[in-house]
Amino acid sequence: MTSESRAIDVVAAVIRDTRGRILLARRTEGRDLAGLWEFPGGKREPGETAEGALARELREELGIEIEPGAPVIRVPQRYPDKHLRLDVRELAAWSGVVRGREGQALAWVPPHKLHQYAMPPADRPVVAALRQPAEYLVTPAPGDDEAAWLAALDRALAAGVRRVQLRAPDAEPARWHPLVRQAALRCRAAGAEVLVNGDVRLAQQLGIGLHLRATQLRSLWVRPIAAGQPLAASCHDLDELRAAETLGCDFVVLGPVKPTASHPGQAGLGWDGFAALRAEVALPIYAIGGLDRSDLAEARRHGAQGIAAIRGLWP
Repeated sequence: MTSESRAIDVVAAVIRDTRGRILLARRTEGRDLAGLWEFPGGKREPGETAEGALARELREELGIEIEPGAPVIRVPQRYPDKHLRLDVRELAAWSGVVRGREGQALAWVPPHKLHQYAMPPADRPVVAALRQPAEYLVTPAPGDDEAAWLAALDRALAAGVRRVQLRAPDAEPARWHPLVRQAALRCRAAGAEVLVNGDVRLAQQLGIGLHLRATQLRSLWVRPIAAGQPLAASCHDLDELRAAETLGCDFVVLGPVKPTASHPGQAGLGWDGFAALRAEVALPIYAIGGLDRSDLAEARRHGAQGIAAIRGLWP
């Protein structure tokens, strides 16, 4: 954050109607980012709690009374003239008739259509947090027992994993490719999204997602797979994050956050370091490196989509 930047704390709400639709408000003319859609809320004043600020803002803007609920995500986002901290909450309950008391347009949007609305950078990770998995399993190498590896994958899927990266960097293609086919079928049957690490041709052949290594980001200038197939990447610094965003990646992993056995002697980013990088792009970002399910709430507090892990998610 530059010395000229202002630090602004903003609160916003996920407001749902009885049909499950989510309320968006359009920023009015004369404001920054006018015309874009956002989750309703506003600036937190000095001395206010997040809950108090949210209740006041929604009363003033929409004419409703609320009971704040669970946190969704807190997104740090750097703009040219300010550093925003967007704290988004679900509502446990609300009452009243919603109306745009400040002249703003409103829209009740089915969750699966939220991504169709143009939003400020800080709001885009909120949509991902509401719609996409909070856990991203990276598989370990299969070893000698392929049946045991597939059985472990089945257990991970049964435990609720819904996004999987199939990764075996040293495996022989003649053995690995058929195993990827079997694993992809299992993931699809469980309703999980599946990506293969590094192998562009295999992803294209099987019609599955592709997870790029950081080294691949430097050599690609156009999206290597169709828009309907998920594209992700591994990132470690700001240059790689920006390259992934320019390439059109749907999400990335960033780390390591904590020191890990796979990177001995390498200091982790730490949560503050993660959040500082998170603030520079609008991508959904999984935190990775020494994490498990117990770190999920902390990850969301620092703007992460969730956690990515091998040991922390593999049975």
